Amino acid sequence: MATSFSTMTSTVPRIPLGRAFPLPPISHRNLKVVPRGISAVPAQENTFDLQSPLNMLPSGRTRRDYLASESIFSQGDPANAVFYIQSGKVKLTVVSMSGKEAVIAHLPAGSFFGEASLAGQPVRISSASSLTPATIVRIDKTVMQDLLQRQPKFAEQFLAHLLARNVRMEADLVDHLFNSSEKRLARLLMLMANFGQDTKPIPVIAKISQETLAEMIGTTRSRVSFFLNRFRDLGYIDYDGGGMLIDSSLVNVVLND
Repeated sequence: MATSFSTMTSTVPRIPLGRAFPLPPISHRNLKVVPRGISAVPAQENTFDLQSPLNMLPSGRTRRDYLASESIFSQGDPANAVFYIQSGKVKLTVVSMSGKEAVIAHLPAGSFFGEASLAGQPVRISSASSLTPATIVRIDKTVMQDLLQRQPKFAEQFLAHLLARNVRMEADLVDHLFNSSEKRLARLLMLMANFGQDTKPIPVIAKISQETLAEMIGTTRSRVSFFLNRFRDLGYIDYDGGGMLIDSSLVNVVLND
């Protein structure tokens, strides 16, 4: 089943990964939470437009539209470029020697990926594919290195972007190590709706299947379906013609021990 997401309230609680603390009743729809743990995404100012310097590049930059589930690069390919997501979403995966696949990142528009090539990585250690229809900008490695040297402001914001994503991935790892699959799903849905971030909640999130949600939290599709039905029965989420509505009270699942 493919679903899309929208928010039911403008209240934006942070999403900690640590210990729980007393909460207002579930029926309180204007829930506001002050975290005592690790917030989902670090706060950062980003008034600098990262895409503008890329648009001014005379060469070494190409832009391509991808369909959903289309491959961008594969594990083992030469690492000779950096990619920027102009629109859409991208999934990064790794395949083990035994053929088992794991999702390691889910990147929204405005994200860079493939940056390990700048650090001398000769081949890709992961695969990238479009999670939704996407427009991706490819920047040659040498062109990107030159841009970072010539424009200190761009380099500063690019570094801040990478550090913020690194913190997010560390939080995801902690989530997988210590939280149940039900909590991981609740946290993922709230992150996808921008709860706990500095930006406003996203009115509509692009369609995503239960299979993809299962891959992202490391469980089965049947478990995701079970948890979604439970969230709906508790009033945390609801469905309408446009997809799934997410209430801020879903944070109760994340905070509850």
